[in-house]
Amino acid sequence: MSFEVDYFRALETPRLAPLGPNIVAAAFPLMKLMPARFILDQAERSGELKAGAHIVETTSGTFGMAVALLAAARGFPLTLVTAATLIDQTYQHRLERLGAKVVALADERGDGNQAGRLAYLRELQENEPGVFWTRQYDSPGNWQSYARLAEQFVRAMGQIDWLVGCIGTGGSLCGTGTFLRQIFPHLKVAAVDTHRSVLFGQPLGKRMLRGLGNSVIPANVRHHLVDEVHWVGAYAAYHQAHSLMRDRGIFMGPTSGAAALVGNWIARTNPDATVAVIMPDEGHRHANAVYDDDWLTTLPGWPCEPVQEPETLLTIEPRAEWEWTRFEWSRRHLEDVIVTPGDLN
Repeated sequence: MSFEVDYFRALETPRLAPLGPNIVAAAFPLMKLMPARFILDQAERSGELKAGAHIVETTSGTFGMAVALLAAARGFPLTLVTAATLIDQTYQHRLERLGAKVVALADERGDGNQAGRLAYLRELQENEPGVFWTRQYDSPGNWQSYARLAEQFVRAMGQIDWLVGCIGTGGSLCGTGTFLRQIFPHLKVAAVDTHRSVLFGQPLGKRMLRGLGNSVIPANVRHHLVDEVHWVGAYAAYHQAHSLMRDRGIFMGPTSGAAALVGNWIARTNPDATVAVIMPDEGHRHANAVYDDDWLTTLPGWPCEPVQEPETLLTIEPRAEWEWTRFEWSRRHLEDVIVTPGDLN
């Protein structure tokens, strides 16, 4: 177990990379190991997770890889439920090589079929006693695990005025923001979402940019922590990921590109503020897509010019994949902004 702890500590420890004079990014090899290990450790200690129990989760991103690594190391069978539109064959084979069973459900609407995936897991749990569901969307262990990231930021930066990060399950941004705001009450939080994600009131639709956004609203998304929301399209995120690689030698995925895009703009427009950015994913999974010119040329509307700043919205609305928009959320609860499903004012 000591070898496992040391090994996974290395994978979940970020490189703190300056992106400018007043901005530092935490660039992770595999950030989701932090909440996955925290949740499993708590469950094992409490007895909720029995030896050899069947672990299950719904995931389209790196949380699945994190749980697969841990389950393999600890001897737990694992089932990961995703949508067929969200997982490529290479990534699925990597998960299966670790011993995970991958269930890819049909996704006719192209929105990730999160409701179907959750229903599948509820039925599985009802029919198989002793199943342990990590529940990354709702488990408080998800956001609580990021106390260590908050500490790393403080030790490296001292005072922090802005926290910028992508939001999907809500764990990393809301957890880190919760702990940092206890130290810095003035801290502002910028949530990075994507078009046609429902998290901050946009209508549900097909999302090209993955690793952030959602088609359901997890309990770990704490809207009242957020000062402003940025919706970044896939193409804007791709351009920034390319820029990180070219200009900084930082090889990250498009989710990290989206966070860096917003963080750099906030740092430029607030030169006296210190800005911390969470970049959760390396670029290896995207080498044959986001970093492949042949793949990029198959995309409608590509190539396009990189966007330099967001358009500030007065009403919440989805845009094209090359666009980037911003909305003043002002630390409100979702129901205080989205009064009714038909009123997106």
